[in-house]
Amino acid sequence: MPTSQSSRFTFTRRQSASNKTPRQINRNLVFNLIRTRQPLSRADLARVSGLQRSTVSLIVEELIKERWVLEGSTGRPPRGRRPTFLELNLQRAVIALDIHPSQTTVAVTDLGGKIVAQNVVELPDDPKKAIQPIIAAIKKLIAANSDKSFDGIGISLPGRADPIREEPIFAPNLKWPISSIKSRIQKATGLRVEMDNVANACALSEVWFGDSDGLHDLVVVNVSEGIGTGIFANGQLLRGANGMAGEFGHVQMEINGPRCGCGGRGCWETVASNRAGLRYYEEMSGNASPASFAALVKMAQASDTNAVKALEKMSSFLGRGLRMIASALAPSEIVVVGDITAAWYLFGPIVEAELKQNALSREPRLRPSFEGNTARLRSAVALVMNGSLV
Repeated sequence: MPTSQSSRFTFTRRQSASNKTPRQINRNLVFNLIRTRQPLSRADLARVSGLQRSTVSLIVEELIKERWVLEGSTGRPPRGRRPTFLELNLQRAVIALDIHPSQTTVAVTDLGGKIVAQNVVELPDDPKKAIQPIIAAIKKLIAANSDKSFDGIGISLPGRADPIREEPIFAPNLKWPISSIKSRIQKATGLRVEMDNVANACALSEVWFGDSDGLHDLVVVNVSEGIGTGIFANGQLLRGANGMAGEFGHVQMEINGPRCGCGGRGCWETVASNRAGLRYYEEMSGNASPASFAALVKMAQASDTNAVKALEKMSSFLGRGLRMIASALAPSEIVVVGDITAAWYLFGPIVEAELKQNALSREPRLRPSFEGNTARLRSAVALVMNGSLV
């Protein structure tokens, strides 16, 4: 197994290096090129990276020895020696936790982001008993996937974690104590645990899996029970004092709006989150809201009039908030994560129209992540592999 130092990789997407580059940066570069372009031969690595073949060979042999990389199939060139292609070792895996107020999804994810297995844990009403069933589900998945080598546990948190104290400090939508979740899971499993805000984790995931190039600034907006934003700028996450950067969800948009979990009124997430969409449906239809936001989306896709109107209103407020982000940060790209993306063909145009209104500069590229909960789960890979987070 690799040491803790060698098990951490940066997210650099540099396409060239020199013999004067420090050894660890060269290693990161080679690993990331294999990760994003696999399968790839040693000769291809040398050509793309600009490193000498001898340097590439030494790094590759180290990565193979540590079982980060495997040798796969061989090529069939018209002449010369047949190259051996390199690829990630997909037997290495992480445990992913996607935490929500009433339930938590626990999954096994390989280094390529594939969800191998998952289980939804319904949390008990007694908040003091919330962590134990999560630990039990983790142990069950590890036992059921004993052929995997687990490198750690990544937790996507609907709140903010203090990077110094390594514990959650702001999670207004959670009603159960999670201050000890990291230490308790580490003690119970013996695995390294990395925890971060879900939007931060998804921002890293966008870079890790190659959906964004890591060279341009981007903002990920996670739309769920609340709204969280992760800001990736100048090659790294923007965290701010005490890790609180990006709380756009708690910027007031309506003076006399609904009460927010943070204590304020009319915050962005009170008018543009999943909870807001469900509330709008109740107000417009006079009926109880469906059991879940995903069910409301399906109703809208089936042309339920009140469901469509409710999500149109939610989307309008979502777009207004994105316009605020675009004006404040001027990112190259904004990525929306959440169940609303399942019906983006219906509501994306509304979001984009609001974003473009009164734009101070060229609006950023807006795109949804069509993976729903998968985006939050596979972000655990980025958390564990990055290794420098809380």
